[in-house]
Amino acid sequence: MSMNSFKAARIALLEARMSHEIADMIRRYGGEPYCVPAVRESALECEDQVALFIDHLSHSQLQTVVFFTGVGVNALLRVAEKLGRAAELLAALHTVMVVCRGPKPGAALKRLNVPIAASAGEPYTTHELLEVMQPLAMENTHVAVVHYGERNEFLVQRLQDRGAHIEELMLYEWLLPEDRTPLRALVQDIIAKRVDAVVFTSQVQARHLFLVAEDMVSPGELAHALNTQTIVASVGPTCTAVLRDLGVTPHVEPEHPKIGHLMKSLAEYMG
Repeated sequence: MSMNSFKAARIALLEARMSHEIADMIRRYGGEPYCVPAVRESALECEDQVALFIDHLSHSQLQTVVFFTGVGVNALLRVAEKLGRAAELLAALHTVMVVCRGPKPGAALKRLNVPIAASAGEPYTTHELLEVMQPLAMENTHVAVVHYGERNEFLVQRLQDRGAHIEELMLYEWLLPEDRTPLRALVQDIIAKRVDAVVFTSQVQARHLFLVAEDMVSPGELAHALNTQTIVASVGPTCTAVLRDLGVTPHVEPEHPKIGHLMKSLAEYMG
């Protein structure tokens, strides 16, 4: 495949954490990256909740711990270190069933030598997570759920339906950027056909883009522009579902929900 598949196309990406790596990939494929971070992760004041969580783990009051993200694993460790209880946390995690929603929390836990009992398969959505937890006994057990930037109400409800008692831990939240000017400029550029493609690597990016657009353009105008004059690339099913809810049908979704595969699929589509 030609490395010039993007043919100097202007490609917008809304990723914050990995924007440099993705921008480099776009350049390698011959495109011009247009970086507009749509999300900031803000740590929550949660020392008391983490202290209680470690107490419950250490006293065998939890049987299962569910991790959604690598960011969540690292945030938990940071707070435990601040409390002077990191060693206690890691020792206690060896005594419970640790369940991951895919490779990112898995990689973070492996670096800490925490054994993983079960990990969701591709495409790493809540559906696959519930599927991998299906064989686990839930009735009258205590399950801790370490959320991502917002509560996953669907997972909590399904586990409660199976008779589990849930302890929830929120360590950070997803917020709009403090300066929304670049996002507003991106909305105007999409409407004015100054962007060839938009890359969505998480569902919250899509929600935030549309949130910023609400007081700028008429309802449906942004969705219409994305459907008819801009190529939309979605990293995977969760992201695609939210885009569809917003009225956008992505043109590109890779077979494997990974950023490298997304870039390759977009390059092939545009090439």
